[in-house]
Amino acid sequence: MRGDTGLRSERGPILRALMLSTALVALDSTILATAILTLAEDLGGFSQFPWLFSIYLLAQGVCTPIYGKLADTFGRKPVMLWGIGVFALGSVLCGMATSMFALVAFRAVQGVGAGAVQPMTMTIAGDIYTLEERAKVQGYIASMWAMSAVVGPTLGGLFSDYLHWRWIFFINVPLCLFAGWSLIRNFHEERATDTARRIDYLGGNAHPGGSPR
Repeated sequence: MRGDTGLRSERGPILRALMLSTALVALDSTILATAILTLAEDLGGFSQFPWLFSIYLLAQGVCTPIYGKLADTFGRKPVMLWGIGVFALGSVLCGMATSMFALVAFRAVQGVGAGAVQPMTMTIAGDIYTLEERAKVQGYIASMWAMSAVVGPTLGGLFSDYLHWRWIFFINVPLCLFAGWSLIRNFHEERATDTARRIDYLGGNAHPGGSPR
């Protein structure tokens, strides 16, 4: 039924995949906050710890404009799946890091993937829901960010205390696989026809340098 925006509606599997993808990106913005002591004891480099947050958000911000153009050129689904895949790869690399410097570098990889997931989630929702339906759907998606502020640090503390801090990252992998599989199975879009236009990579990456200090 077209007017039904519930999680069990015809479009529910797509919405659940979008919500899960958003939750993963949002949780990784806060989940490390309570693992700082465990990470520093294991990897050293305590002075570099703030970069784990900064580089993740910076990579997202740099990539978002480019992903928007890529989505117009090649379609939303390929860009979304690319973002989920890169985020999962970054999670594996983060979980295998042997130094704080390596962990910071791999967090940037995560951020590159997250930079596709965040805007594509809202774009896909805008494509499959009408203007009247979007307010409710955006509420579902935005709730994932609100949840992460509370659940993220809690999960980070539980993983670091009772399992290992590496599971903060490894747990993302099966969830990313599920979200990607759900989108492949349920989300179908027409093939993009805007492939002839040039993508301004230089301009897309110039905007961070213009940010006020």
